[in-house]
Amino acid sequence: MASIKILLRKKTNTKGECPIVMRVVKDRKSKLITLGVTTALKDWDDKSNRFKRSHPNWNQRNRILLELEQKALNIIDEYISTDTDFTLEQFEEQFKGVKKNKLSVSDFWLDKIDELIQVGRTGNARAYRDTYTSFFKFQKSKSLRFHQLTPELLLRYETYLRTNGNQDGGIGVKMREIRALFNDAINRGVTLEKYYPFKVYKVSKLKGKSINKALTREQIKLMENLNTSELPHLVNSHNFMIFSYYTGGMNFVDMMKLKWSDIDGDRILYKRSKTKGRFSVKVLPPVEKVLNYYRGVSSKTQYVFPILLSDELTPTQIENRKGKTLKKFNKDLKEIASLKGINTNVSSYTIRHSFATNLKYAGISMDIIGETMGHQNVNVTKAYLKEFQNDVLDSAMEKLLEESKSHYTFSDNFTKVSLPL
Repeated sequence: MASIKILLRKKTNTKGECPIVMRVVKDRKSKLITLGVTTALKDWDDKSNRFKRSHPNWNQRNRILLELEQKALNIIDEYISTDTDFTLEQFEEQFKGVKKNKLSVSDFWLDKIDELIQVGRTGNARAYRDTYTSFFKFQKSKSLRFHQLTPELLLRYETYLRTNGNQDGGIGVKMREIRALFNDAINRGVTLEKYYPFKVYKVSKLKGKSINKALTREQIKLMENLNTSELPHLVNSHNFMIFSYYTGGMNFVDMMKLKWSDIDGDRILYKRSKTKGRFSVKVLPPVEKVLNYYRGVSSKTQYVFPILLSDELTPTQIENRKGKTLKKFNKDLKEIASLKGINTNVSSYTIRHSFATNLKYAGISMDIIGETMGHQNVNVTKAYLKEFQNDVLDSAMEKLLEESKSHYTFSDNFTKVSLPL
């Protein structure tokens, strides 16, 4: 489950001595914990990782190291005996005897960001970092404790955000990040539930204005039929658009990570990055055309699309690449729409939203649409995942290929599809 090793870091301090550290390894990740003990290089045995007899207090120091080693092993044994998973940060806290209730909001927040980065959830880490930066521009003291994070303080933070041009939607995102952080702090014993401020301060009041962003089937067809032979800079984005629309509004991140091994005959089998839900999507003719295009493009990676240009990218590199290419994709979509006379602020989300809306107008039930989209409503998704078979979903997807019999008009009475972002 985990292993430990005491060793000497070959980096001298101002006294010419090197620190002795403990290296903890778990799930192929490691962390160095300083033990507060130093020694000269000449007094350390690299083979036994103990003090040599040349050190004046070698026997006593070696006993200290043995005790620290045993303490670490006892902590690991406790986790194993209780079948409890743990992070390297949690191990360090327990090893050092950090009193959790003494942690500041800032310290806990930064630890959370580091944990997310370590497990590869760089997108979440960035969201937490953005809210952290915003909050501590408002709240100058980083010694703030969780019991001081009151409804009144949150209300003042909301006012601060409004005076800086934030709208309900953006404020709601930040407050939900803080709420998730507070819930995590309660679960980890850092603070008590009685201090939970969100029983009074309601995040649900912060709802962004609902704007219907869907394109009609005719508008999608116009963009789909764009001739890119003289517009080489739009080829990839045009393909991404078609692929996303005809694969059930596949998210850009999932397209980016899609591998050739995920394509099995006439089906695409993939796991959504955000929800971890598994999907099986029929390869419709427009999708097959896109796949054939990239089959003919030389690539040194396992990925279908030329977005991730190496198989060895780190989570941070993948996140940076996603940000850069998604920005270009959204910019290109606006250009494609403009070239076809569509005066709408088109983005990758517009394509995803349009898929669901057009299925709704084609007479497909909300329940089936929810499943093809990976809807996160438990009462809908779980109930229908077992009921609908591939042929029902395939029939729904093929409705996208049918020409509409009448022009779509968006009515206020239309029940909008609720989609995961």
